[in-house]
Amino acid sequence: MKVLVIGGGGRCHAIVDALGRSPRVTKIWCAPGNAGIARQAECVPLRDTDVEGLLAFARREGADLTVVGPESALAAGIVDAFRAAGLRIFGPTQAAARIETSKRFAKELMLRYAVPTAAYRVFSDYGEAADYVRSQPLPAVLKYDGLAAGKGVVIARTPGEADAALRDMLLDDRFGHGQVVVEEFMEGPEFSLMCFVAGRRVVPMALAQDHKRAYDGNRGPNTGGMGACSPLPFITPEEERWAVEHVMQPVADALADEGCPFTGVLYGGLMRTRDGIRVVEFNARFGDPETEVVLPRLESDFFEACMAVAEGREPGPLRWRDEATLGIVLASEGYPGPCEKGAEIRGAEDTGALVYHMGTALRDGRLVTAGGRVLIVVGRGATLAEARDRALEAAGRIGCDRLFYRRDIGAQALGGKKLLPLRETD
Repeated sequence: MKVLVIGGGGRCHAIVDALGRSPRVTKIWCAPGNAGIARQAECVPLRDTDVEGLLAFARREGADLTVVGPESALAAGIVDAFRAAGLRIFGPTQAAARIETSKRFAKELMLRYAVPTAAYRVFSDYGEAADYVRSQPLPAVLKYDGLAAGKGVVIARTPGEADAALRDMLLDDRFGHGQVVVEEFMEGPEFSLMCFVAGRRVVPMALAQDHKRAYDGNRGPNTGGMGACSPLPFITPEEERWAVEHVMQPVADALADEGCPFTGVLYGGLMRTRDGIRVVEFNARFGDPETEVVLPRLESDFFEACMAVAEGREPGPLRWRDEATLGIVLASEGYPGPCEKGAEIRGAEDTGALVYHMGTALRDGRLVTAGGRVLIVVGRGATLAEARDRALEAAGRIGCDRLFYRRDIGAQALGGKKLLPLRETD
């Protein structure tokens, strides 16, 4: 079987790696890919939103399956186009992907179908939004209603922070012209639950926890994710089953009832609050960096699971390795703000751990930085503590003068409760 993977970051590197372990897969392309992916797949110089170009390539090369990584491709309607052409593709339609691309759509769907989440209001006018936020207790949770590369959420602790965020989102159009969802603030540990979904068929994957803040102690600005770990000892099997039965399954059923059945990976960003498990957000694709710690634990054939979902069949049951994984992201200095590119990276292939490339390129035969998040180093072990030690050791072996990383990834899962003074969120 020949597979085309759409995307080019660490999530797609992990997807390519997992597909490569299947005995049925004989060829993998990745568009556009990156320097690390190029070691395991043939990279194709096409943007992930170039729907016509990607469709023409898949037709010409005879791709048996296409797997979509980033949300931008889903929002561009790539699944609709491939299906209309009679090609197998793993991912939701543009209408079903609204569960991620429109926070307003997601909140209204949860309200209609009694899925537990935070109370909210939606605003398109800056003055009305500012007046409402001033009337509510702080912190305030402000979410841009659209895609913002993981940076469209602000937890405002002061009136000044709230006003600056509202100006960014509604007056300066930092992420584009749109609306703002103002949410009730919730507290508690967050966790990520990804599920293979084929219509009303829902099969959960292993739990993971993302770490959004840039610096140790969950401080600094929100990022696309600075690391992740799996499994999560602080979430009980009963709580996991409850989340599947009362959140993930009802949302899959709701999308089917609304006429836009979901096919692909439904990602639940969840929180265990004092009032029970609540939804923070949904994504319509594999999480990043959670994918990089979840897929290495998958013992089942990943290609077979994706093909089953693309054909509307149930992919389970899934088998998981009894091991722990912990990933540490190495990011360019300045991230998530402006950062320089082109710094040389040394030793990335000699760490003794899994290394997935997030933002790298080759320049004159040298591996260099090409993005904000550059690499994720994944340690594996019998316990999370062992996996963390191996990931930290491996990260320390990579040489680059322009990279930084957190040293406390997995601290909460290992018992460090002090690290969550405020929720971390995408």
